[in-house]
Amino acid sequence: MFAPRYTITHAILDHLTQVTRAQEIIQQAHLVPRWEISLRREAIIRQAHASTSIEGNPLSLEQVSDLAQGRVVMATRRAKQEVLNYLQTLEHLHDLSPGEKISEAQILAIHKGLTKETLDDPKYVGAYRKVQVVVANRLTREVIFRPPQAKDVPHLMAKFFSWLNAGQTSALNPVLTAGIAHYEFVRIHPFVDGNGRTARTLAALILYKRGFDTKRFFALDDYYDSDRPAYYAALNRVNPKTLDLTSWLEYFTEGVAVSVEQVKEKVLRLSRDRRKRAQTGQIALTERQMRIVEFLHERGRMSNQDLRSMLKVSRQAALKELTKLIHLGVVHPKDRGRNLHYILT
Repeated sequence: MFAPRYTITHAILDHLTQVTRAQEIIQQAHLVPRWEISLRREAIIRQAHASTSIEGNPLSLEQVSDLAQGRVVMATRRAKQEVLNYLQTLEHLHDLSPGEKISEAQILAIHKGLTKETLDDPKYVGAYRKVQVVVANRLTREVIFRPPQAKDVPHLMAKFFSWLNAGQTSALNPVLTAGIAHYEFVRIHPFVDGNGRTARTLAALILYKRGFDTKRFFALDDYYDSDRPAYYAALNRVNPKTLDLTSWLEYFTEGVAVSVEQVKEKVLRLSRDRRKRAQTGQIALTERQMRIVEFLHERGRMSNQDLRSMLKVSRQAALKELTKLIHLGVVHPKDRGRNLHYILT
């Protein structure tokens, strides 16, 4: 069975502690509204953009968002299909791997979903490679990494799944499990193409199934895409002879910590006083109301005209939305007449 090698350093411990603290704040937030759907959707869009962008997809975040909403985007068929595949895979992540274990069949199904109608040879969609491949610099053509021989892939993947589904692995911190699985999957490189996307999807799936990101709020791939050279450098720092994953796990746990912190900050903007939760319970907000509260956190105040401009609604519709938030105890009016505006309670 695969046996990863690594040392828990102070950096890794600090990152995991930071993650735990941020998670607690997110879970205890005063405003945990129906806009969870919106927050999850945003994370999926950002993750789809980042993960495909790492591998050279030219679509911008705005174009990915447009595609997700069914709008027309000017790009090549393949570029759009890659993004659509990733969006659909992430949307149905919880359906792709039922049960506690992650099987070979499920990973092949994920790869099939990620690469359908995008590979030059369709026989490699959802199937292990039968040929030797290399990872090379797109510009210089310099070979960066030579994965194991194709004949060794089935055996290596079998050992990988044995480790992933072992009892001792289930007792491991899910962030460490996801980081180890990410690296080992990329090292084996079981597919002709789409290995990076599949590895990052696998990491997200592990975090979801192990109870870390059950609401799927975190767009971890954003961290990798923000500095691609650092991502590849972290992968390449692992000595191919010793396969000591310590430095990689320091990088990976830092990425998770940064991603969770970003979610925490967004939640805190919607929940400045967590003590209210114990008194009033959770307040459910619509997506439109969430936008109003975010505006107030950023600007400090809002007029009826501000709301009309933001939502492109009538004066009466804007007043109706503000009245609902007043009744919920989220905002309250200040001043009168032309100076009337609204602030957070």
